[in-house]
Amino acid sequence: MILVTGATGNVGGAVVHALARTGEPVRALVREPADLPVEQAVGDLDRPDSLAAALDGVRGVFLLPGYRDMPGLAAAFASAGVERVVLLSSQAAVATDTHNVVSQYMIRSETAVRASGLAWTFLRPAAFMSNALRWLPQLRASDVVSDAFGDVPIASIDPADIAAVAAQALLEPGHEGRAYSLSGPEALLPADRVRILGQALGRDLRFQALADEEARTQMSATMPIEYVKAFFSFYRDHTIDETTVHPTVEQITGRPPRTFDQWATTHAADFSK
Repeated sequence: MILVTGATGNVGGAVVHALARTGEPVRALVREPADLPVEQAVGDLDRPDSLAAALDGVRGVFLLPGYRDMPGLAAAFASAGVERVVLLSSQAAVATDTHNVVSQYMIRSETAVRASGLAWTFLRPAAFMSNALRWLPQLRASDVVSDAFGDVPIASIDPADIAAVAAQALLEPGHEGRAYSLSGPEALLPADRVRILGQALGRDLRFQALADEEARTQMSATMPIEYVKAFFSFYRDHTIDETTVHPTVEQITGRPPRTFDQWATTHAADFSK
C-alpha cells in the first residue's frame, strides 16, 4: 500500500492517478472525503498522532514538505512500518542563498526525512506549468496577462511528469538515496508561455511585465512578506536555477517531459471555469 499526501493538489492528485493506473494499492490522505479513484483516509499531517489508521499497511509514502513537525512525522512513518518516502522538495533546497523562508522549510523537510532511517528519494522540480492557472482571473477580464519577472526563463514542468517520476521511485528499486532535479524540455519566458497558452485557447493573448516594485506590491497583498523576499531572491538575485533543462524525466520514465504546449492543450478547459 502506498499513501499519497496532498492528494487533491496538482502533484499529489497526479501521483494518485499515476499509481492507480499501475494497479498498485493506493490510499489518499485527505482532510475530508474527496472525489478520488482510490481508497481515502482522513488525517492531519501537522498532527502525526492522527495518522495511525492512514498508515496501516503502508510501505511507501509520497510526502509534501513543510509540515510543522517533520521529524515527528517521519518517526510516525518509521514506527508504522513504512519503508520508503518520496519527498516533493524543490530547487530551493539547493539555492545559493538558503536563508530565505522557502529554502529553509525545504531543507528542514529533507533533513528530517534523511535522518529518519527510511529509504528516501527527493524530487526537486522547477516551477510547475500549472502555475499558469493563477492567470485565470486576469484572463476572465481581458487578453492581457501581467506578471512578475518577465525577463526570467524557466524550464517549468508538467506536474504529471513529476508524478510519473514519483511513481517509479515508489514502485521500483534503485532510487533510494537519490535527489532528482526535474524540469520540462525547454526554458520559456512568461511571454512565451502566454503566447502558447493563447494558441491553445484560440485567443490572442499578450504579456505585460510588471516592474519590480509593482510586482512586490501585488505579491505582498496575497502572501507573507518573507515569501515575497524569497521569490525576489530566487528570480531577481538568481539564487535558484530553474533555467537548466535536466534529462531526468526521460531517464527515469523512458519518455521526454511534456512541453508547455502539451500542458496548455490538455488543460485548456480549466481556463474556461
